[in-house]
Amino acid sequence: MATKKSTHDVEKNSGPVAEEHEGNHLKEVETNTVLASSAAERALLWRQDKRIVPLAASIYFLCYLDRSNIGNAKVLNSSTKNDMQTETGASNYEFNIALMVFLIGYFLFEVPSNILLKKLRPSRWLAFLMFAWGAITMGVGGTKTSEQVTGVRFLLGVFEAGLFPGLVYYLTFWYKTDERSVRVAFILASATLAGAFGGAIAYGVGHMNRVHDLSAWRWLFILEGIPSCLSAFFVWFFLPDYPESAHWLSESEKDLAAQRLYLEGAQGSAAAMTWEDAKKTLVDWRLYGHYAIYFAVSLPFSSLSLFTPSIVSGLGYVDLQAQLLTVPPWAVAYVVQILVSWSADHFNMRGYHTAGISAVGAAGFLASAVLPADAYRSRYGCLIVGTAGAFACIPPMLGWLTSNMWSTASIGLAVALNVSIGAGLGQIPGVWIYKADEATRGYPTGHGVNCAMLVVVTVGALALRVFYGRRNAKILRDAGDGAVPRLYKL
Repeated sequence: MATKKSTHDVEKNSGPVAEEHEGNHLKEVETNTVLASSAAERALLWRQDKRIVPLAASIYFLCYLDRSNIGNAKVLNSSTKNDMQTETGASNYEFNIALMVFLIGYFLFEVPSNILLKKLRPSRWLAFLMFAWGAITMGVGGTKTSEQVTGVRFLLGVFEAGLFPGLVYYLTFWYKTDERSVRVAFILASATLAGAFGGAIAYGVGHMNRVHDLSAWRWLFILEGIPSCLSAFFVWFFLPDYPESAHWLSESEKDLAAQRLYLEGAQGSAAAMTWEDAKKTLVDWRLYGHYAIYFAVSLPFSSLSLFTPSIVSGLGYVDLQAQLLTVPPWAVAYVVQILVSWSADHFNMRGYHTAGISAVGAAGFLASAVLPADAYRSRYGCLIVGTAGAFACIPPMLGWLTSNMWSTASIGLAVALNVSIGAGLGQIPGVWIYKADEATRGYPTGHGVNCAMLVVVTVGALALRVFYGRRNAKILRDAGDGAVPRLYKL
């Protein structure tokens, strides 16, 4: 048997293998390994995918739709003064405050939510969050002042906070490290679909203006909140919690799932996080490199989510036409996300894929910033490139982080911190970079900042890739004879 090593140094992929222990050290045991190409494993993966991925993607689709529809509501029927901003009497500054407080609630409640997800079961906790944010979304349709919008948006942030980090954490209970990025991509890509459908839905709902004496933007919030409330019941009863408790898996399939995830997955039966677990995760300084690049990518993520309708309006399109033309950037981003994420996992090159596609996005935003304001078609094409690049680098980033965390407790905390620091704090500046008084100039500040942030992602991802490459080389040098070391994913 090989000498025991810390999980920060080694994982034994065959022969002697590591059993997760909440004290974060290895215990040597013998187990059979599963060939990744086995027919049984492929069949199990397909069964899991059919149960989990469409449902998880649908949940996030509705979440993102309810979060980002305020961008559509802001300009919907603005030519007749029936848009949200006009009717609530909000200035541009007050409207941005309403957008920002959502992110404060998001930041504050992400870590507690991931802890509760493990304690209360994923199906129960996610269903509760879903019903709550759906009801709150409908409530936005009843607001009459900017202060009311701000308060309700804060509550929306509180209840939406736990969903995305919760879903990323949830996938680690079902999938190995080289299977996660593409599945995170399918979930995150539902956000791009929501962006596309959001514009199309707003276009249709825009024709309901003044039906039953309600402006179309109010109908938009009401109609988009209802599906979330109804779907919460479906999630409660049909979202499986953990492989070991899935009634639709046979005993042999449960055993196979346990073998697959023995080293590379979170455990539903693992003990709750202790302070020792939290401390080790908090002082694992390499993780702050991941948090930093996620912070950077969160600016284009949030700004595009909220201001794409306004950006398109600044390209010379108005009202319902502007809503419809928000669809292509999101549709292209959906396809690019899936392809990049699959390739990153397949070739174990998450760092290079993150760096490469973020550089493409940076080029798109740079061109948008420097092109003449009246170069509408060229700038619209650059918007498509920038959106695709910004969104496609996120799934490999998250897959990379979870792949290099080796205990259930550390995965949950690290994912929550990553999304909290990035998607919470990181998205706040994104609220302010697209300035309303720059619409006629083509929003050079917003595009320039997004370009700079994606350059930070490119450089940071390459630096992490070099770090992990050197760490792997050291692990190989230090590995004892006969030990098959666990290496960091690249």
